[in-house]
Amino acid sequence: MRRIALFAIGLGLLAPLLAAAPANAQATRTWVSGVGDDANPCSRTAPCKTFAGAISKTAALGEINCLDPAGYGAVTIVKSISIVCTHTLGGILSAGTTGVIVNALASDKIVLKGLDINGSGTGISGIRVLSAGAVTIEDSIIQNTTQWGIQINNTALHTFQVTRVTATNNTLGGMQVRPANAGAVAVGIVTGLNSFKNGKGIEIDGSGGSTSSTIIRESNFNSNTTGISLVTAGTSLTAMVADTAIQNSTTGISAGASTSLKIGRSEITGNTTGVSGNVASFGTNQLRDNTSDGTMTLLSPAQQ
Repeated sequence: MRRIALFAIGLGLLAPLLAAAPANAQATRTWVSGVGDDANPCSRTAPCKTFAGAISKTAALGEINCLDPAGYGAVTIVKSISIVCTHTLGGILSAGTTGVIVNALASDKIVLKGLDINGSGTGISGIRVLSAGAVTIEDSIIQNTTQWGIQINNTALHTFQVTRVTATNNTLGGMQVRPANAGAVAVGIVTGLNSFKNGKGIEIDGSGGSTSSTIIRESNFNSNTTGISLVTAGTSLTAMVADTAIQNSTTGISAGASTSLKIGRSEITGNTTGVSGNVASFGTNQLRDNTSDGTMTLLSPAQQ
């Protein structure tokens, strides 16, 4: 009887610890709120306050949602995860730093939706991708950084999709696709009413010896130094542009040596130079009202 009593007492002492164990496990879905606390479990009724606080409590392939419009701070992502604030506003004030750094595994998938990233004039970049398998960025505003709105600087094979993003007043430009080394490949699509203003619109850069293939559709480039720029140092870069407007820029489109840029159903108007370099047309564009239109090679039916 004495042994039984001691065993029962032991179980009684362990019971609270056993009951607490599941609370320490990472949740598949977590929440943040402007009135939350990172000491909370990040549940809907006890949300965290920052993305950085929530990400450590969110399981891989899980999702962080915003309960209300607020500033949730800069964050570094190291695993497959979604941050979705589409129906409210996920603010990131990133003065002096980068708003979102993605440094995950080459097999990881990242989704970012409904973010408002503001560098306040001293922030470095809005979103910088160092390593990931795939990154999707949607319904977001990125502004007032000293470098790029979005940087794709991956070290391996990487795919990306950018949809309904406004990037404005970023000193170097709206978006740069520049894989970091000779073995890296970036393949992506920029589509769906994107708007890029100030600096370069999109720069696709192969000077690291990498390879990139980008489709740009349904986007607007306004008041850029160059709307769309392909830069290379002996590598092969390709881009396809359609249903896009490029205006009021120093150069509308610039395609360097060893690059291939094909464009259709687009307007290149009101620029100092319309097109420069290796640009081919499907014959469905409006190249007019530029100080110097430049020339595009007309693709033959067989090339189309």
